[in-house]
Amino acid sequence: MSITLGTFNLNNLFSRYNFQAEVPSLPAEELGGIELRFAPGAVRARTFMGRLVKAKDPAATAEIARRIVAMDLDVLAVQEVEHIEILREFNRVHLGGLYRHVVLIEGNDPRMIDVGVLSKLPIGPVVSYQAATHPDAPQDRVFGRDLLAVRLLDPDGRRLLTLYNTHLKSHYVPPGEEPVEGAARAAVRRRRQAETIAAILSGEERRGARFVLVGDMNDPPDSPSLAPMLTADGDALVDGLADAAETRPARPEAAGQGPGPATARWTHRYNPPGSEPPRYQLFDQIWLSASLAPRLLSAHIDRRTRHGGDGSDHDPAWVTLDL
Repeated sequence: MSITLGTFNLNNLFSRYNFQAEVPSLPAEELGGIELRFAPGAVRARTFMGRLVKAKDPAATAEIARRIVAMDLDVLAVQEVEHIEILREFNRVHLGGLYRHVVLIEGNDPRMIDVGVLSKLPIGPVVSYQAATHPDAPQDRVFGRDLLAVRLLDPDGRRLLTLYNTHLKSHYVPPGEEPVEGAARAAVRRRRQAETIAAILSGEERRGARFVLVGDMNDPPDSPSLAPMLTADGDALVDGLADAAETRPARPEAAGQGPGPATARWTHRYNPPGSEPPRYQLFDQIWLSASLAPRLLSAHIDRRTRHGGDGSDHDPAWVTLDL
């Protein structure tokens, strides 16, 4: 059987709500304000850095849903989702229940963004590594957005492969931090996460297991920070997107904005301030174990139509495997 398996950063799929109300005019003697009361648990508000984070824009939500439905993958690993309830609601309301199985385990990220999996295929054991630590900082959990392992089964319940989904530390430096030092700390965090993933995958590789590692790595494949992750017990992982084909050509840059992407191998476009041209990088990656690599049939990237992205600032990527 052949299966399609992909990864997509949904760009802050949150379930925040803004409340609006019309207050009737009151006689002058009754002015003094109104009081709103809600039943316990009826309203939830979560903040980040002192600010209420809004729900994802409805038009952007509809656009990522349109892209997912058009891809119609068997399995889709997703990043930047607030919690399991919003992922289930997104699948039910916006995808029309396209996926029978929805998986997400709460991680450690202060922004409350997590990784999850949508699958048409049956699912076996699910393992979270959100409590994993690194030897250089054993008191701290190394993953902000988890390394989520999901065993995928065929319709008869037999193991097909294990899918590992993650979202490594971003390049974001909070206000008030020195930019160079903050970027260096982020790079160290990504490298520690990569080393931890390598240690976890090495056990799978020794057993000759078939597995796929996917996610938003926040660095290109040739980054020094990712280098430890791309070997498992000395056996290099195989880049599933090495020969990826675009669903459409990249949108040309405006005159004076640079030449545009040099290859089809990109899923993230960053437009830096100043005169520097936009950077096109493959942040969203798919890595195959050595035993699974010969099963690769094709690889694809769904190309955006706007420079800023169609519903997300990342483009989804997927592979077709013959199992």
